[in-house]
Amino acid sequence: MKTPARRSKRVDQKSEPKVTTPVALRAREKKCSKTRAVRVRPEYPLTRTTAEMKLMAPEFFQIDALDLAPRLLGKFLRRDNVVLRITEVEAYRPNDSACHGRFGVTPRTAPVFGPGGHAYVYLCYGLHMMLNIVADKEGAGAAVLIRSCSPVTGLETIQERRGQKTDKPVLLNGPGKVGQALGLSTEWSHHPLFSPGGLELLDGGEDVERVMVGPRVGIDYALPQHVNALWRFAIADTPWISAPKNTLNSNFNPKTPF
Repeated sequence: MKTPARRSKRVDQKSEPKVTTPVALRAREKKCSKTRAVRVRPEYPLTRTTAEMKLMAPEFFQIDALDLAPRLLGKFLRRDNVVLRITEVEAYRPNDSACHGRFGVTPRTAPVFGPGGHAYVYLCYGLHMMLNIVADKEGAGAAVLIRSCSPVTGLETIQERRGQKTDKPVLLNGPGKVGQALGLSTEWSHHPLFSPGGLELLDGGEDVERVMVGPRVGIDYALPQHVNALWRFAIADTPWISAPKNTLNSNFNPKTPF
């Protein structure tokens, strides 16, 4: 009997599962001089696409900065093709000797006294653009500083703006780095984060389970009670947090009232 010819195995390229999580691609060089694309996945895999994320309503922001700060953890900032997940924040309140509102209403601080939900961007040390989210009612003078984020989409754009070819936490573990990654300037102050277009704050539909808390950073000029206040919040179990990390502890439940 004639032996049937052996059929070669075919690889059905159409059978590859579709990837719905946003990914960034980069080329990795091999010694054989060939290149191949590898996926650089975000630190936080999305269960929704960025198009499905919802803008936060103005009412979300118009609460005490100390209540708003932990609620911002896990939310997303979007500008053009860049999406960042917020991983660390600090609250600044009325009658707070560390808050810019202590100077009263000036051309620089006026955005802080606007209604919650707007951006307040200021230049620090002549170098760093610091993004704050205004909190509370109009006239209160309160905000939440965005200290650190993790990348979700737009990694190449982030790297270009930051001038660093890395996907490690050093890329976004500081407030000035966040502002640079988003390409912000002081002209973004007063911008409504709840309106489509420009700079947006989005909800991905998932809550943060564990939060670390500690004193704020770099406010030695403030009164002792404000220097020691535990108004810095960060997502636990993520490397995307700024220094110092040893002043943070995880004995905080964001669902427990202050």
